[in-house]
Amino acid sequence: MRKTNFVSNSDRILLNSVAYGSAADPTQTCSLSSDVYDPSGCDYVPEWVVRAGPRAEVYFDPEEVHAAVVTCGGLCPGINDVIRSLVNTLEVGYGVKKISGVRYGFKGFFSGDEFMPLNRKVVRNIHNIGGSALGSGRGGGDVEKIVESIVNNGINMVFVIGGNGTHAGANAISNECAKRGVKVSVVGVPKTIDNDILLLDKTFGFDTAVEEAQKAIQAAAIEAQSAYRGVGVVKLMGRQSGFIAMFATLANGQVDCCLIPEISWAAHGPNGVVEYVRNMLDAQGHAVVVLAEGAGQEFVSAGGTDAGGNPKLGDIGQWFCKQLKAEIKCDVKYIDPTYMVRGCVANAHDSIMCTVLGQNAVHGAFAGFTGISVGSVSAHTAFLPIPRMIERERLVDPDGRMWHRTLASTGQPDFF
Repeated sequence: MRKTNFVSNSDRILLNSVAYGSAADPTQTCSLSSDVYDPSGCDYVPEWVVRAGPRAEVYFDPEEVHAAVVTCGGLCPGINDVIRSLVNTLEVGYGVKKISGVRYGFKGFFSGDEFMPLNRKVVRNIHNIGGSALGSGRGGGDVEKIVESIVNNGINMVFVIGGNGTHAGANAISNECAKRGVKVSVVGVPKTIDNDILLLDKTFGFDTAVEEAQKAIQAAAIEAQSAYRGVGVVKLMGRQSGFIAMFATLANGQVDCCLIPEISWAAHGPNGVVEYVRNMLDAQGHAVVVLAEGAGQEFVSAGGTDAGGNPKLGDIGQWFCKQLKAEIKCDVKYIDPTYMVRGCVANAHDSIMCTVLGQNAVHGAFAGFTGISVGSVSAHTAFLPIPRMIERERLVDPDGRMWHRTLASTGQPDFF
């Protein structure tokens, strides 16, 4: 018989694992790097989160569990790996016999689409294809209708795979269940290809996205180098955060300019990006530019929001290419690999992460937690309160070392 190493409910993981030295007082330390230069000094206040893992005592009887799995928002490498891990852990680890897949996002709870019965056999090979075996969708977050469906179908565990907006919906569902006195565990699994959820080391699918983005950047570089005054322009995902563009640029090493949503930049004028590209063409005969899709929205903003409540973005890639062609003698090669990146199969690293997240989401539900999500914190898997995770989007720090490494790689100036 295999031994199970249970996790104590008293186990904790340090959330803010670095204490920053204070410039004001050598005897003090700071919780945030931004407080280091506060002339009044600062304090280090440790924050802890609950360590994830199986508990010796479980809240639910596996024989009475009806678990539901739903995926919301855009696609991301690894979704099927998470679904597979959830189902395998429920069935093999705990002996759950009734698992339902909710179709096409939150609206699948009340749209009339039949739930998809899930078991180990059904999910056996789904990790070998991209996308979501359940389908995914934005919006549809009618909390009262969702909870009515949960109650009417006898569901007592809900696993929600999605990003910030989806987690806000999961938290609202958890609160409504508690308000009604319905014993339902709602557990999130963070899914955002943009890596923009607070508190976590990183989210699943991000490594795969950066890896796939290399192919687009490499193709753009080859096209640019092979053309007379060639410019390769690559638009990558990143609505409000530029992590994919930044990491892909740093990993590639052939990019001359990286533009992300967190950094304002001028397109025209002597210090603008267009003039910089002109200078690069004069100096080396070619240039490669990487843009995050949310960069420069002040030039192209479409206005309004989509079904998920996200601001609609203008196409900065097409706009930027037009500016180059209008002002510079050049041959522009434009690549937008968005759907290739979103729909691919997770790489080995992300697949393992998805397996761990799925397992621990089930452990959290059986421990009786609700309104939580599961993620990697300081290289350990933790249970985190959803409200803390969705306070705002995680963004690239313009003063951070990773962005400065990127600037050192591209050699680009500040475009003001």
